[in-house]
Amino acid sequence: MSKKIAFVTGGTGGLGTSICRSLVDEGFTVVAGYYSGGKHEKAQAWQEAQRKDGYEIEIAYGDVTDADSCAKCVAAVEEKLGASIDVLVNNAGITRDGQFKKMSWEQWDEVLTANLDSMFHMTRLVINGMLDKGWGRVINISSVNAQKGQFGQCNYSAAKAGIHGFTKALAQEVARKGVTVNTVSPGYIKTEMVAKIAQDIQDKITSTIPVGRFGTPEEIGRLVAFVADEESSYITGADLSINGGLHMS
Repeated sequence: MSKKIAFVTGGTGGLGTSICRSLVDEGFTVVAGYYSGGKHEKAQAWQEAQRKDGYEIEIAYGDVTDADSCAKCVAAVEEKLGASIDVLVNNAGITRDGQFKKMSWEQWDEVLTANLDSMFHMTRLVINGMLDKGWGRVINISSVNAQKGQFGQCNYSAAKAGIHGFTKALAQEVARKGVTVNTVSPGYIKTEMVAKIAQDIQDKITSTIPVGRFGTPEEIGRLVAFVADEESSYITGADLSINGGLHMS
């Protein structure tokens, strides 16, 4: 039997890299979606770095905010690999923070488009293939700030909360067809970007987290791989928190 195919949007970023690696470890053929402003050399360098670490990961270019670009990306992947996508991880997203009273329409629209519309574009392209095969996994990456809100992130919190609303509705539509749909909501994770924050600010943040530390990208990757597993078929419509106790519901 051929390996199942997993596609990770934003796959070459901090969280995306660990998600891709964890899925490879679990035996999936993995494709990392990237945009990077059209910087293909950057993605190719990322791919080579993964290969040197023993991870064979395909890369695929596409702008998740653009429906046509998504369609071309998915078609190219399925043509190259000769099969439809079995696991979709909607991980791509951006922030454009600012207090709501000063927030521009552009800040709102960019975040809703990149975080929420992108999930529609990509999921719509793969869901029928999953239904036809009677097996599939859609895993949507949200945020603890969707669950609790965050000062200066009305746009981001709204978009990420919308992700789980989408998850719950779609999960009901496809459950009897062998397709699960779930949300993973990370808290503060020590990506390269977070690691560059001044240490005193990092200390202030960790003081609010009951376990007393940031999460790691690898921990997110392992959770995503668990949800994608064959034996996780009874988990659907769930919002899986992984935030060190920062928010408990």
